[in-house]
Amino acid sequence: MWLDGRLVDAADARVSVLDHGLTVGDGVFETMRAYDGRAFAVGRHLERLAASAAGLRLRLPPAGVVRGAIDSVLASNGIVDGVVRVTVTGGTGPMGSARGNAEPTVIVVGADLVAWPPTADVAVVPWPRNERGALSGLKSISYGENVVALAWARDRGADEALFANLAGDLCEGTSTNVFVALGGRLYTPPLSAGCLAGVTRQLVTEACEVVERDLSLAELAGAEEAFLTSSTREVQPIRAVDASPLPAVPGSLTRAAAEALAALIVADIDP
Repeated sequence: MWLDGRLVDAADARVSVLDHGLTVGDGVFETMRAYDGRAFAVGRHLERLAASAAGLRLRLPPAGVVRGAIDSVLASNGIVDGVVRVTVTGGTGPMGSARGNAEPTVIVVGADLVAWPPTADVAVVPWPRNERGALSGLKSISYGENVVALAWARDRGADEALFANLAGDLCEGTSTNVFVALGGRLYTPPLSAGCLAGVTRQLVTEACEVVERDLSLAELAGAEEAFLTSSTREVQPIRAVDASPLPAVPGSLTRAAAEALAALIVADIDP
């Protein structure tokens, strides 16, 4: 792993018990998929990392330093098909919301890919996302809400939890964006719904004919087909919503999206 400017063995890595990421969840992160030993769409991920950091008023090292750390972690661990995560926290600080004067903590770790199943069952959780909150749209390390939601969904036999927002419209999953097919058209919630601006969501939206609009939970339940996207899942068909199977798994629009993403990955490692 790479910690604050140098490669270290995981067993030797040390972060202060007073690190603001640990004490108050003050930090941001990005997870990237690696293909043939190279991280995919690094430029887009680092742009989003910068946007998240700006939202939390965190300082980041130069993008070139982070790119070099990503390459070093992948190479030093011999990762061919895997994942790499960049985490930046507020650094050592007081035991409260106010930050101290320490430099941010910067961590880059990599691992081999653990494959997702070919389809996913999803469950809509009873707690809404706050699309008007201070962290809306930011990829923060404050994931306690996601941990609870995913456990709730898995207790009910689902693989991923989906959130509505305060308006009652479809928002996102705990680590995914959602696409649904209605009347032969592909739709996904707009960023104004409170969902994260997923890199894979962005690539699929650019490559396919996708309409961004608010979607009701009834439309999700009545979809002809639907899928999840994330950097590690890529395009994953949804098999069932709240234990009710969808008609097509995968449907033609899901297959087209998966094929379009696969073509992008082959054509340009940093689109």
